Amino acid sequence: MYSPTLLDHFENPRNGGACEHATACARVENPVCGDVLELSAHVEHGVILAAGFRAKGCVPAMACASALTELLKGRDVRDAARLGSEDVAAAVGGVPPGSLHAAQMAVDAVRALIRDLRSTSEATAVNA
Repeated sequence: MYSPTLLDHFENPRNGGACEHATACARVENPVCGDVLELSAHVEHGVILAAGFRAKGCVPAMACASALTELLKGRDVRDAARLGSEDVAAAVGGVPPGSLHAAQMAVDAVRALIRDLRSTSEATAVNA
């Protein structure tokens, strides 16, 4: 049912917990199934240097969150904004059709994280 890669991300999550020195944070929820994903990242000069997550939910949601943090590290913020659910699903070796929401939730978290980063950057520029 689940790919070996998906199970590995679930059983051995990467970058679990809040990111140290986070410059942006986001929380997204899937109201239908109750999954929750909190994503944080440390960004410098437009590059995501580190990412961390906390999640509650199904096996694919946990695995997609873990894979997402790996996809984000070292990526330019503009490039991260172009990630799609198919990229996240591919990173875990695919998800069952009934679990596509897990990959989409990860993408929604990235978009929310980038919004937070932009609002924080704008606030810093105004206060400088």
